[in-house]
Amino acid sequence: MKTYPAAQQTANNGKNRILHVSNPFGKPLLNLNGFAVAAMLLAALIFPLLIAKAGYVAGVLLLLLVIGIPFLYGVVVYPEMGILTLLISAYLVMWVIRIGVNFPLGTLMDALQLLLIIGFFIRQKQHPDWSIIKTPIGLVILIWIGYNLLEVINPTAASRMAWLYTIRSVAAVTLTYFVFVYQIKTIRFVRLAIKVWLGLSLFAAAYGFKQEHYGFFAFEQAQLNDPLMISLLFINGVWRKFSIFSDPVSFSYNMVISSVFCICLMTGTFKTWKKVVMLFLALFFLLNMLYSGTRGAYVLFPAALVLIAVINYSRKVLIMSIICGVMIGVMIFMPTGNATLLRFQSAFKPANDASYNVRAINQKRIQPYIWSHPIGGGLGATGVWGIRFAPGSFLAGFPPDSGYVRVAVELGWVGLLLICSMMFIILKTGINNYFKIKNPELKAYCLAATAVVFVLNIGNFPQEAIVQFPGNILFYFATALISISLKLDQTPAQSPVNETTTNY
Repeated sequence: MKTYPAAQQTANNGKNRILHVSNPFGKPLLNLNGFAVAAMLLAALIFPLLIAKAGYVAGVLLLLLVIGIPFLYGVVVYPEMGILTLLISAYLVMWVIRIGVNFPLGTLMDALQLLLIIGFFIRQKQHPDWSIIKTPIGLVILIWIGYNLLEVINPTAASRMAWLYTIRSVAAVTLTYFVFVYQIKTIRFVRLAIKVWLGLSLFAAAYGFKQEHYGFFAFEQAQLNDPLMISLLFINGVWRKFSIFSDPVSFSYNMVISSVFCICLMTGTFKTWKKVVMLFLALFFLLNMLYSGTRGAYVLFPAALVLIAVINYSRKVLIMSIICGVMIGVMIFMPTGNATLLRFQSAFKPANDASYNVRAINQKRIQPYIWSHPIGGGLGATGVWGIRFAPGSFLAGFPPDSGYVRVAVELGWVGLLLICSMMFIILKTGINNYFKIKNPELKAYCLAATAVVFVLNIGNFPQEAIVQFPGNILFYFATALISISLKLDQTPAQSPVNETTTNY
């Protein structure tokens, strides 16, 4: 069994320890002496008596206590565990809510991110490294967070409560960038996180495939019987699929960025069979993207191929891009009676799309408001929070239908300029880092992360791409990976970058 240095040192130092369990993150998970074991045995005797006397509620509370405290400790002390938990939770939270779990899981997600941020500051106190904030990406993200915080004093805001409910998630999600950059220190963990990401995407794709070919589960069909859901998701006699996510848009965007990530990994120095697996995954993800019926997602993969071909220009990449371009062209212009393909083709003919024309009219209508309100109408003024906290306001009934339009309306053209600057700096840094990195594996990761940010940047115009889970978490994870890949490439002595990359 592999011995981790930190765990071995603890075992050697504690001669009177009678129970020692290590973990994959290189630290002792359990290191108990006789007193601790006796206390656990005593608790095992007392807990059943309490449950027998107080009933079911006491049992649930005790279970939460026994599981919750070690979990909270683990997230703060073992950041790798917390990061993986956040990735997994971001994928599954909306699915669990749809199943019918009556629990404030959104608040739980906020708490999980808060714990990671607390762990970040604790580690910074022990091993300070504030250089991550002094980078162009770090500075622009801090400016973006600061601007959102200042919106609390926006004089035109109709509700401060809408700001409070919105900033809670905006600030926490954005700060995860610093958590990722600081806490991810080895290429081994980068590989593990990517495997978890793609594994969860494969599960989501298989779930969407099941919905397409074998139908919905009973709890899903019960929700789809709502007339509003029928009007939104039942198009031309076909249900739009949403898999484990909140809606078809989140499903489709996740499939696109996962397929783009796989395509970029194929440019690395991995074994041939692994590249074949990546190709299969990319095609399977794209197939499920079609099942979502989200036209805004259909143009993203071709756009990503253009970026990949320009950055990673080579004969092989050029040939692959041409082949993909021809296949996409055939799909666009081929005659068909298939409802899924017809919807795909309509994405490239926006003039004939009624919903696109309605959005264009709405965006034209709101432009005078944007120009006359440089700092916007207040964070959370549109959408759910606007309807809840300021139902009679002008913006509460406005459908932004776009991440950038929402920013322009709520944060003004100043906020729009800021977020566009942030996207530009992230993409510029990603491209620069790609050409600086020497290690081919890290180079592939940097290219993949840059392409993901590029795709979500484009996708944020027709839809809201970085608002719902897991897209918001994956956006900042990809942004962090741009910085992490260069950091690991420049510090080979501190991370196992020099190990054979083809054994990944």
